[in-house]
Amino acid sequence: MGKNRHHEGSGPSQRQLRVGELIRRTLSDVLARGDVHDPELNRMSITVGEVRTSPDLKIATVYVMPLGGGERAEAIDALKRNRGELRRALMRDMTLKYAPDLRFLIDETFDQMDATRRLFQDEKVRRDIEAPDAEDASPEDKA
Repeated sequence: MGKNRHHEGSGPSQRQLRVGELIRRTLSDVLARGDVHDPELNRMSITVGEVRTSPDLKIATVYVMPLGGGERAEAIDALKRNRGELRRALMRDMTLKYAPDLRFLIDETFDQMDATRRLFQDEKVRRDIEAPDAEDASPEDKA
């Protein structure tokens, strides 16, 4: 049972990664199908970007983003309000001994990707990227 204890400091275990991905897919399906009895939540299109589980699998942190990036606070509130029903849906659709406690956070990686996209669209950055390497490199660098 405690065989993975010495790996705790080195990132998530394979089991944590596998269960996190299974929870991510299951929650994505539940939200896409509108299985939750909350009209406000069902009208939102929410992407589940990632799920990270605690080493004991009792807590699952769910990183989400509403479509278009708007209504973030409303999406988090709706998910929190329906936490119990979402846990029951996980138990129904997955083969876990117990459903983890769900915590919902906005997935900031979407913002980082947008910022990166904007950066690459900047004319000065594009000029620098598209500049031929041959002009910038000295003869020693080409060897």
